[in-house]
Amino acid sequence: MPLRRRTIGLLELQSGQTVLDVACGTGLSLGLLRDGVGGAGRVIGVELSPEMLALARARCAQAGWRNVTLIESAMETAELPSPLDAILFNFTHDVIHSPGALARIFAAARPGARVAVAGMKYAPWWLAPLNPFVRARARPYLTTYAGLEAPWRPLLAYLERFEWASVHFMTGYIGHGTVKAR
Repeated sequence: MPLRRRTIGLLELQSGQTVLDVACGTGLSLGLLRDGVGGAGRVIGVELSPEMLALARARCAQAGWRNVTLIESAMETAELPSPLDAILFNFTHDVIHSPGALARIFAAARPGARVAVAGMKYAPWWLAPLNPFVRARARPYLTTYAGLEAPWRPLLAYLERFEWASVHFMTGYIGHGTVKAR
């Protein structure tokens, strides 16, 4: 949760905004995102797994969140509202490496929308003995290890700027940027 909170903080959410939680899973970020946009804002969560989405729906029902919309879909085909003011990619390696998903997401984003991302990455060469640990830890969050040396790279085509930092002994990363004007 500390990394999740830190990543969401990079979105600098404001009341009334619309934020997308990419591959929202069980909805662990939804409450934090809702706190950021307030009752007047919108939180959109998209998740492919019906089992994970059922847990997210239960979380929303229990909390009584009326401004959280959950969509069961692959990101490549999700019907997204626009314009999006902020986008969260939290441990979403496969989505970040899907050109179709990124095209769909960024088509709905307004220019200047804030983007925050966190995930696993390979350690630098001098810490390469940690990489089997990275692979084991990342396995639940991805189907391919391709691109783990710089997992954020596919996002760069859509962003005006991107800043990132290593976390977790250089085996993870956190970053943020803003969406380019089309």
